[in-house]
Amino acid sequence: MATGQRAYLGNGLNSSNALIPITAFALGTWQVFRLGWKTELIAKFEDRLVRDPLPLPPRIDPLVIKDFDYRRVYATGRFRHDQEMLIGPRIHAGNNGYLVITPLERDTVGSTVLVNRGWIPKDLKRQADRTDGLPKDQVIVEGLLRAPWKKNMFTPENKPELKEFYFPDVEQMARLAGSQPVWIEETMMPDLLTAYDREARGIPIGRAPEINLRNNHAQYIFTWYALSMATTVMLWMVIKKPPSETTRKVRLSKQW
Repeated sequence: MATGQRAYLGNGLNSSNALIPITAFALGTWQVFRLGWKTELIAKFEDRLVRDPLPLPPRIDPLVIKDFDYRRVYATGRFRHDQEMLIGPRIHAGNNGYLVITPLERDTVGSTVLVNRGWIPKDLKRQADRTDGLPKDQVIVEGLLRAPWKKNMFTPENKPELKEFYFPDVEQMARLAGSQPVWIEETMMPDLLTAYDREARGIPIGRAPEINLRNNHAQYIFTWYALSMATTVMLWMVIKKPPSETTRKVRLSKQW
């Protein structure tokens, strides 16, 4: 490396320093677009939530479910408790437990769908310990039609042969139950006393009928733009910093 280049780098300025504020600004701008997209998506889902529930059709094309994500629906049938699947561990109000997934057999229309009935505590895993939560008569299930979940990189793979499920693989669970790959999340109005009663009796606690999408993009926008501004100021201070004695000598030697 030439003496002039060493002096230049020694002054604290190089190409990577200049890229930091530019990159941070670009990421902040990208988050602005992400915020607009997420806000519009949540508004669309909230519009579906306020509409009256629709009767679930006998057959549903899995390819169109994403266009009805978070749509309120209802279906009539009998739960197949012998084909129940538990997804866990899942935390609810600080307690460990499972999500109860039960196929709903719809005799009148000749189809079966998967119902996420809600959460139960870990110590009531055995069906024999929660007979109150196993209705045998015909039921009407009201909930949200949901698009298939996506597994993150930290979630273990399901082991269906051992009845161990860590995330809801709708296609996989539908094959095991002989049902349509249709996923309904049963809902209930949030009520603390009702939740306590259900937990004690082993009746699954359904989810609240609300959107649970995270929207932290405004925070990311502030973070990236603040970083861009701070590094820009730092870069300007480095550029305006008086040259070191070595740098001045190099310049003088070049001029000489």
